[in-house]
Amino acid sequence: MEPLSWTGAIGAYLNPLLLISLACLVFAMILQFVMSLFAAPLTLQSNADGTLMKRGGLTSGIESVGQWAFLAIIAGVVLYIVLGAIMPYGEAGIIGAMSKRLLPVWIALILTFTLSIHFKRKLGLYGKLFDSTVGMIGFGLVMFWVFVAIFAGGFDMLITHDPLTQISGLKNKVPGVAIPDGEALKWPHYLLGGDNLARDIFSRMIKGSVIVIAIAPLATVFAFMVGITLGLPAGYYGGKLDTVLSFLANLILAFPVILLFYLLVTPEIVATGIPSFMAAFLFIFPIVFFGVLLNSRYYTQPSKRNPMLIVVLGVLGWLYLSLISQDGTILNFMPKSLDGFDINPGILVVFVSVVFVNSPTVFRIVRGLALDLHTRDYVAAAQTRGEGSWYIMLWEILPNARGPLIVDFCLRIGYTTILLGTLGFFGLGLPPESPDWGSTINEGRKLLLIVAHPALPPAIALLSLVLGLNLLADGLREESLKD
Repeated sequence: MEPLSWTGAIGAYLNPLLLISLACLVFAMILQFVMSLFAAPLTLQSNADGTLMKRGGLTSGIESVGQWAFLAIIAGVVLYIVLGAIMPYGEAGIIGAMSKRLLPVWIALILTFTLSIHFKRKLGLYGKLFDSTVGMIGFGLVMFWVFVAIFAGGFDMLITHDPLTQISGLKNKVPGVAIPDGEALKWPHYLLGGDNLARDIFSRMIKGSVIVIAIAPLATVFAFMVGITLGLPAGYYGGKLDTVLSFLANLILAFPVILLFYLLVTPEIVATGIPSFMAAFLFIFPIVFFGVLLNSRYYTQPSKRNPMLIVVLGVLGWLYLSLISQDGTILNFMPKSLDGFDINPGILVVFVSVVFVNSPTVFRIVRGLALDLHTRDYVAAAQTRGEGSWYIMLWEILPNARGPLIVDFCLRIGYTTILLGTLGFFGLGLPPESPDWGSTINEGRKLLLIVAHPALPPAIALLSLVLGLNLLADGLREESLKD
């Protein structure tokens, strides 16, 4: 079996076009920069109908060259992906083989964008996101990794080999290396090469996305539950409650984040059971939040409120008990017949640590918004109607604070992703064989000067996800300001 090149047969045609387009783009950018140093100040002129007049001359021509070169690069990348997905395995090289393996992700992305753009006027703030180019790019990057995690974790697809299996002779081998005696295999190559233990880097990168996508958004949701539940009454009531809660939040924030993570995930601290008790305390906030949310909304309709509370609190209570009762921890108390699931103790410790570190920051944001919004006229109108305090906080103040909170939620998932990568990089919390991106980067960087390919794929994956979250937050902020 021959090794794969990066682009295969299609590279002979597309590579020169891509290189020419890239050279034109770089040349246009450099020329624009040089001309901007000597050009006269730009004055915008309007046409008779009020539209801006198009600039002419050399500057306009250079801008056009840059725009067309950029579009040509995008078209080339799309062609690589499309041709790789439809051509037989191996003819489109490594890029084509990866594109073929990720075909379910491409289909899911196309369907998501098509339906979202078609119904965007009916989808509120989410629909308005598709009026922002930056927001759409960020959304595409984020959803790419979300779909990768869904298909790889939920449907056991996308990976080409077991991420923990070692194949003799493939240690630190370059991308596209053929597997010995692999002719009978459906995927007879390591698409992105082998790592220092002869494991498939492509499969480990794909499987690592499951860990990141599973922990980062869910941990951020829990942190927001804690921050909202404590931040709303602190900002609404003020006084001693605000003073005490703000002091505790500032006390936690006074610790350096990485040092706090070190303290929480070290084996000595884990052995004391502190993370388990923290989980028991922090994970009860979603129950409190949804219980108060439903009770305040349907307080005057007990016939509707009571069944809803019984069902919601019953399900959340069972999930809560299953979550905190884990094998190998102090709080392992639920019978096996009732325990819904078990989580790896290392992942649970990391999850608790992320929630604990992020909650004070969310608390301060929510408290500040509540301080600002509780003096608004619609709050006074609700008070005049005789609405309860929790109704006003959850159904009047919180919906009007959704714009900043949604933006911060996206940014905080990015921060959490970086924190997870940092923990994995230092070998804390997660199991040593874990394919999470941080651990994979740490293993690859030890030989970075000799072989760079083991560390680069997970690093690029981490970068693209965080970049997508930041662009998505920018798009959401841009559209929310238009409301």
